[in-house]
Amino acid sequence: MATREIAGHQVNVNDEGFMTNPNEWSKEIAVEIAHEEGIADLTLAHWKVIDFCRQDGVASGKAPTLRRITTQAGVSTKDMFALFPKGPAKKVAKISGLGKPEGCV
Repeated sequence: MATREIAGHQVNVNDEGFMTNPNEWSKEIAVEIAHEEGIADLTLAHWKVIDFCRQDGVASGKAPTLRRITTQAGVSTKDMFALFPKGPAKKVAKISGLGKPEGCV
């Protein structure tokens, strides 16, 4: 397992750059990862999804799938792709400090 510095914090990451310990996550880390993923600003709509993913992921021990996010958080698939382009479930999981969702390539 590797470590890297994100927003001034040393965090554990896997080979794909996903954080391996959700307890190391912070909002500052989320903002920096979002920038790396091509999202300039995290809006309230982004935070609604991130907060849902954090709660759901910590409770279940795994990152929620796109289908779970859209059905449980009340965000349409179209909105997810607008907020987190090019693989929204994978991207929001990374920003949320969770592992890669099951079924993501």
